[in-house]
Amino acid sequence: QVQLVESGGGLQQAGGSLRLSCVASGRIFGVDTMGWYRQAPGKQRELVATITRGNSISYADSVKGRFTISRDNAKNTVYLQMNSLKPEDTAVYYCNYDRSFPERMNSWGQGTQVAISS
Repeated sequence: QVQLVESGGGLQQAGGSLRLSCVASGRIFGVDTMGWYRQAPGKQRELVATITRGNSISYADSVKGRFTISRDNAKNTVYLQMNSLKPEDTAVYYCNYDRSFPERMNSWGQGTQVAISS
C-alpha cells in the first residue's frame, strides 16, 4: 500500500503563488509516476502535471509556463510550484502515485483545497 499526504493549499489572490507538497509512504519503488490532479466544483477531475522517477514531466496546457512539478526521490515527495495563479485554478488538488512495474499500484491523497480570489 501507498499513502499520500498533501499540504500547502490555501487562499491566495490572483497573480500570487502557492507551493503544494505530497509525501508518499509505504511501498515506494519500481517504475512509478507521481502527479497532481485537480477537481473544481461541478467538474471532472483533470490532470495538472506528472513526473516519473526519471524526471520525465508533462503538464496540462492550462498550466504550462505557470506551474512547475518536481520530485525528491530520496524523500518520496513531489512538489507543485504554482505561480501566476488565476481564479480558474481554484479546485481541490489531489496527489497521485502510480506504479506500473514490478507490481501495479495506484493511490490518491485526500486532497488539498486551493482557492484563488480575483
